[in-house]
Amino acid sequence: MSEILVEERKIVVPGEVLASGLDYVPGENCYREEHQIFSKLLGIVNVSGRVIKVIPLSGPYLPKVGDKIIGRIMDITFSGWRVDTNTAYSAMLNVKDATTRFIKKEEDLSKILAIDDYVIVGIVNVTSQRLIDVSMREPGLKKIQGGRIIEINSQKVPRVIGKKASMITLIKEKTGCEITVGQNGLIWVLGTPEGEVRAERAIKMIEEKSHLSGLTEKIESFLGGNQ
Repeated sequence: MSEILVEERKIVVPGEVLASGLDYVPGENCYREEHQIFSKLLGIVNVSGRVIKVIPLSGPYLPKVGDKIIGRIMDITFSGWRVDTNTAYSAMLNVKDATTRFIKKEEDLSKILAIDDYVIVGIVNVTSQRLIDVSMREPGLKKIQGGRIIEINSQKVPRVIGKKASMITLIKEKTGCEITVGQNGLIWVLGTPEGEVRAERAIKMIEEKSHLSGLTEKIESFLGGNQ
């Protein structure tokens, strides 16, 4: 008989048995030995259909193609910009991937993006040596102007977004802020000074209490009706 031996959102430790039988499939950070599925690390159990996975409680962000991240311009080269990705690895944003307009060879690239500017970019390539290429050619990818940057543990990003973007939508509606969440744990919040402060407090609360159930209700109560 197949059965799940742990509750959804339970914190588990490496080597803990999550399920028995062959009806369930090991997902991220899980492995099977004979008829049992085990956790590879310390994290929170997530069950989606027949797939069991464990979301790490902490750990570095690992860049993946297709991810949207927020980065900081750290250097300007002859062909583009080097971007701090909030990881051990920097990324390269080439001129052709930064703007659709024609740029002359002798043009001053710092007039387009200067050092310490923040940008919303998409990851288009990651090599085996973790060399990363990013682009700003998709809708919503741009230089950040105004607002504030909040940093959280990248493993808590799915909790901040919520199922079908329910949590981040709630924060946007209650604070009136525009919010962009980078998969690398950097979040851009733009709104009134009061709205930005309340949004940041709500996001930090989610980061601290991400392992608790009923978190949406707690955030809704915290943000209250002071819109």
